[in-house]
Amino acid sequence: MEITEIAAPEHERVVRVRDTASGLAGIIAIHSTRLGPAAGGLRMRTYADEAAALEDALRLSRGMSFKNAAAGLPLGGGKAVILGDPAREKSPALLAAFGRAVEALGGRYWTAEDMGMTPADMTRIGQETTYVAGLPNGPFASGDPSPITARGIFNAIRTTARHRFGTPDLGGRRLAVQGLGHVGLHLCALLYGAGASLTVADIHEAAVREAQERFGAQAVAPEAILGVEADILAPCAIGAILNETTIPGLRVQAVAGGANNQLATAQDGRRLQDRGILYAPDFVANGGGIINVATEILRISGGEAWVAEKLAALDATLDRILTRAAALGVSPNEVAEGIAAERLSRKAA
Repeated sequence: MEITEIAAPEHERVVRVRDTASGLAGIIAIHSTRLGPAAGGLRMRTYADEAAALEDALRLSRGMSFKNAAAGLPLGGGKAVILGDPAREKSPALLAAFGRAVEALGGRYWTAEDMGMTPADMTRIGQETTYVAGLPNGPFASGDPSPITARGIFNAIRTTARHRFGTPDLGGRRLAVQGLGHVGLHLCALLYGAGASLTVADIHEAAVREAQERFGAQAVAPEAILGVEADILAPCAIGAILNETTIPGLRVQAVAGGANNQLATAQDGRRLQDRGILYAPDFVANGGGIINVATEILRISGGEAWVAEKLAALDATLDRILTRAAALGVSPNEVAEGIAAERLSRKAA
């Protein structure tokens, strides 16, 4: 196992992890431990190169610091990425090697499930390190965070709808959902149950067929979903999809979804504002997953009630953010980042 430092001035520590025997090539980024140990999921996906993987890890770990702060959790922000196709290159040996890398950090970073990972993968990683959550079994096991993540996003969509349309009722509303992974499909089920009509897109045809069969969803090509006419867009795939190129083509009145780092730049929050599109900051809207995982990291008994309380508080935070942004005439993302930064600075002081 080879662990080497990567310079990243705005982060506390970033390391490159490599294991020749298993084929592991990854990055662990610790953005902040001001509020507590850095917590954030592990994702495995095909990147163009290591530079792209590093950029993703840095952006995601910073987002986790803000997400945990916004959710009122005593956790810092971190993230890990593994370069490779999880369908072809993930193996028990690779997961074990990653677990040893996490253990070597001595508890400064806790890992959990993210894109390309499963609770079973967390079990294999957990055979090599204590610092893993999202396990399927155990006294404080939190399991798959996807259903709770989807519940938090659903709450955020209802709150966003209330601010945009005057009512949280989604009956008859048109929702465009980008990405039908674990979170996206759970979210579609909640939206369908609330009476929304769905337009969906995903690169995996099987997921699209499932959404069509279960929810009567209309399907469009992945490259077309951002141009669909709908009331609300729910991005639940990769980040940086809201940018100077895509925002002018949006035909929605609000955006609230589960993808991390939806804004390519800070200026894109202002671009949405200028177009009259209400944006629910992603690190607030999608905080349900880390709330669920936190019950395991913090060893909380009676986790279901605690999660429900934290989800309600997170939704109240979003309500305050949207209210304040409207009063000030600024982007909700600007307000949300200000709140999170204030919580981080208070703790640091």
